This record gives sequence, C-alpha cells and structure tokens, in this order.
Amino acid sequence: MAYVITQPCIGTKDASCVDVCPVDCIHPGPGEDGYDDNEQLYIHPDECIDCGACEPACPVTAIFEESAVPAEWKQWIKINADFFQGA
Repeated sequence: MAYVITQPCIGTKDASCVDVCPVDCIHPGPGEDGYDDNEQLYIHPDECIDCGACEPACPVTAIFEESAVPAEWKQWIKINADFFQGA
C-alpha cells in the first residue's frame, strides 16, 4: 500500500518529502520537467516502498498511508495514480 499526497500540498510543494524519499518516487521534484506546471507533488504508487519517511517530513500534513487518507481526500488516491499513467 503506497503513501498518497493530498489536498494540503496544492500550492505548497515544499519538497521536504522529495529530500527524504529513499527511492525517488515523488514527482515532479524541483528541477524536474513539469515541476512549475503542477500545483502539487505526487507519489508513484508502484515505486513507493511504504517506508513512511515522507509523512513526517511534510510541513502541511498532506501525506498519508493509502489506508489512512481522510475521507474528504480519498479522491487523491486516484489523482496520484493517474498522474503516472502513461509516464
């Protein structure tokens, strides 16, 4: 089960989570194509190893384990996965 970045990341894109991710599954990070074009960061559900390092690193509490995503943000599970479709 992957971690998911939810609504509080929109407009923030702090990238502290990118710095602590041991498998580089959070995109688009600073300097990557699409960073300026996207209003939030996304976790690749197939690359995430469920280490949890990103969750406490997020200053806006936007990252949750998939099974713990608050009900009002459940749509972000699909939003994260859809970002990587065709990538």
